[in-house]
Amino acid sequence: MRKLTYFIACSIDGFIGDENGDASFMYPFVVGEFAEYLAREHPDVNPSHVRRLIGTDGVAIKEYDTIIQGRGSYDVALKEGITSPFAHLREYVASRTLAESPDPHVEIIGDDLVGKVRELKAEDGEFGIYLCGGSKVAGELLDEIDELVIKTYPIVLGAGMPMFGSGFAVTEFTLGTTRTFDNGVVVRTYSRKS
Repeated sequence: MRKLTYFIACSIDGFIGDENGDASFMYPFVVGEFAEYLAREHPDVNPSHVRRLIGTDGVAIKEYDTIIQGRGSYDVALKEGITSPFAHLREYVASRTLAESPDPHVEIIGDDLVGKVRELKAEDGEFGIYLCGGSKVAGELLDEIDELVIKTYPIVLGAGMPMFGSGFAVTEFTLGTTRTFDNGVVVRTYSRKS
């Protein structure tokens, strides 16, 4: 069984972006020691164009071979004219409004997102599934998420888009590793409590 990992950046108070989902104010933290850590330890989570810029485009798949992202996350790339932002992975976009994929490499999941994720998790394979966001997709998939990797940036937003756009649902996870960086970023890994 392959695992679904929600690998997400957030503020200290748990927001992944402003009310519209914009998270560009977090980009300045991806520098130095922290940027090197992401490139070395988690090369799969960088979009393909970023992998080319930082010299990791030739790095073999390490953790994930599949990505699921919401329409809002996907639109960030589309606005830049990038129709396959994670071309090094098998790409899925959860959207009820995008009827047709703008790229043959990107498959749209228009309905039964949970069913599709269960199908992907049941596939044979050594690599996991990277849940990129956003909030609504993570909320819908909360019961399917096996692992959380939370990159917490040293900022407080006060309001914005929460990590999980769902109703009240207590779900326990167990803390695994914690890593701190010189720019104040903390990366915590959690596994679903059995």
